[in-house]
Amino acid sequence: MSKQKLLVLLVGALVMGLLAACGAAATPETITIVETVEVQKEVKVVETVEVEKVVTKEVEKIVEVEKEGGVQEVKLVARCKASPPYENGRCDNLQKAVGAANAALAEAGDNRRIALETIQDDADWGDYKTEFELASKAGEAPDIIVSGHEHIGDWATAGFIVDITDEIDKYPEFADVIDSLWESTKLNGRIWGVPQDAEARPMYYSKLLLKKLGWSDEEIENLDDRVYAGEFTLQDMFDVAQEAVEKGVVQEGDGWWHRPSNGPDFLYYYYGAGGIVKDPEGSDALVFDKKAALKVYNLFYDAAQVRKIIRPNKLDGDWDFHKEYTSKFDKVMFVFEGTWRWASWHTNYLQDVGGEDYLFENVGFAPIPANEEGTGKPITLTHPLVYMISSQSQAPDLALLLISKATTKELNTDYAVASGHLGILKSQSDYPPYVNAKFLSATLPLLDYTTFLPNSPYWSAYSEAYYLGIQASESGDLTPEEAVETVAEQLKNELGDNVIILE
Repeated sequence: MSKQKLLVLLVGALVMGLLAACGAAATPETITIVETVEVQKEVKVVETVEVEKVVTKEVEKIVEVEKEGGVQEVKLVARCKASPPYENGRCDNLQKAVGAANAALAEAGDNRRIALETIQDDADWGDYKTEFELASKAGEAPDIIVSGHEHIGDWATAGFIVDITDEIDKYPEFADVIDSLWESTKLNGRIWGVPQDAEARPMYYSKLLLKKLGWSDEEIENLDDRVYAGEFTLQDMFDVAQEAVEKGVVQEGDGWWHRPSNGPDFLYYYYGAGGIVKDPEGSDALVFDKKAALKVYNLFYDAAQVRKIIRPNKLDGDWDFHKEYTSKFDKVMFVFEGTWRWASWHTNYLQDVGGEDYLFENVGFAPIPANEEGTGKPITLTHPLVYMISSQSQAPDLALLLISKATTKELNTDYAVASGHLGILKSQSDYPPYVNAKFLSATLPLLDYTTFLPNSPYWSAYSEAYYLGIQASESGDLTPEEAVETVAEQLKNELGDNVIILE
């Protein structure tokens, strides 16, 4: 194939791709190529281009830039963790936004064009975090990484990611982000990332098992309202789970399940018990409230060692329980999990029995019930994932431009509906495809009860110590009182003046 024919094909593909990306219905007319293309490394220069007629404005703008001085292709790499197929939008939306980003560059008279490579898999969170840190130290970090907002504390402090505070206002798309979500991206008052998704962590309950326990249809359907009102508490939930075990409705240890390893979820027990993590005086030190922690550790000890509603070895790191849980919904009374699990359950396990309709028929959801010995209010936790830009990126402005074009109600709603995550944009509140998604609409009120992890370079050490107390209490290795003292001592040893111990 001659260079001239090859170029015709390449330009034709570019035009069609731009038309598709912009949603245009029109078709470009004939394009005549006069000169060939010289390719050197990753830079492509078009010496002369004549266009007889191009219908879309976006393509016209790009062609004009090509005529004036050539196009420079800039390669960006994005790294995403996602559970396939329902979370693939994390990186896929960036790929879909390339056309809009390049059209914006053309309109601005910028001769650069983005070529995006994405790396997306479902690596373990610990391995994923370590991978980025090692790549950053080796000078091989991706331009964009999507990860939990709490990693800002470590990565901003280490200099791995870029402060984008002064750039946010340059991109109108970011004005649409729900204001409260920006708080999750801040460290020391500066913004270090852009929200990619949001979620909440509710209590799921089996309608089938409640009916077997003797609940009426009305009682089952009203349970979520009672939880929202603070009338059905965590202690009530434990009572129902224990009754189910004692009456043989579920087996011992299957009254209640929580996640099987450390993670953000465990902090809402502490918040619900009245605990605080951030220093109210405004210092960088984290706070460990021993009275609140004792209430938490008592809960886990009581559940496993006294009431027998949860297995004492539940914290075994085994995530395969989801397939078992969704088999009939007649095994476990209460499960604490994330909203994103809803999409996983009906996509991966329930397609042959009715998918989401089957799930709605058999499972209900509500906030984590209030701890009557703590705040007395229902609670959940939102753990936004955020797009962050590596400090090693050679084109951080292009990376942020691309992120902005992925931050639209169309792309984010497609992702939210597929993945069971909550929207991040104000405009989604009345956007029909989002509003018409039954589960997303039903779980949106959870955000009125939400909390966040702190962005702190000390959070990892704090979290591991706090979780140690949960493990020790649930397994019975320590009494709750012993667990509190052990955790307080570990925090003092590891964090020193960076932790405040409240007696």
